[in-house]
Amino acid sequence: MKRSIRPIGFYNYTVVLTYAGMLFACAGIFAAIGANAKLSVFFLMLAGFCDMFDGAVASTKKRNDDEKRFGIQIDSLADLVGFGVLPAIFAYVFSPAKAVSGVVAAIYILAALIRLAYFNVLEENRQRSAPDSKKCYIGVPVTTIALVMPVVYILVSHEIITAPFAYTLALIPMACGFLAPFEIAKPRIAGKIAIMLIGTAEAVGLLIFRTMI
Repeated sequence: MKRSIRPIGFYNYTVVLTYAGMLFACAGIFAAIGANAKLSVFFLMLAGFCDMFDGAVASTKKRNDDEKRFGIQIDSLADLVGFGVLPAIFAYVFSPAKAVSGVVAAIYILAALIRLAYFNVLEENRQRSAPDSKKCYIGVPVTTIALVMPVVYILVSHEIITAPFAYTLALIPMACGFLAPFEIAKPRIAGKIAIMLIGTAEAVGLLIFRTMI
């Protein structure tokens, strides 16, 4: 039997934004490790931007079952890196008392991991029984941190918030929200526009105002 020399995985346009988001997340992690908080936050926001539109792009192509399942898996894996690992490392690097920050960051990643794995199970079941788009989320989506952390960073940078554990403290309610068993309506066009406007305002704030870190 002749074996294919093509690398495993799928590489059509429907996965480009997901792959790009994961690469932005890696860049954000490296920036945080290099103590460049502003650049790390920018990459977090770029990862969030990619995640906002990757599903819409994927829906433009008719995919077989393997491609759909693959899309579910890589989306959650990319989200774990971008909105689980990256914010946790950011909070750990830029917070004092590393032991406390490390524990909170690890629990935050665990909460994101559990949520995303649970989402994969629900999403595969949903697509088999109801292929139409889902109407709500259960709990807070992990991508929400891409809006929350930039706000915290701006407030800390301008000394509006002076709590030394601000970044670490921001992870706690987010982790609780990831595992909360309540439903949140999936944003429609108006909601997505509002999210984009908030993200744009944050980006402008980072570009215009001189930050301390």
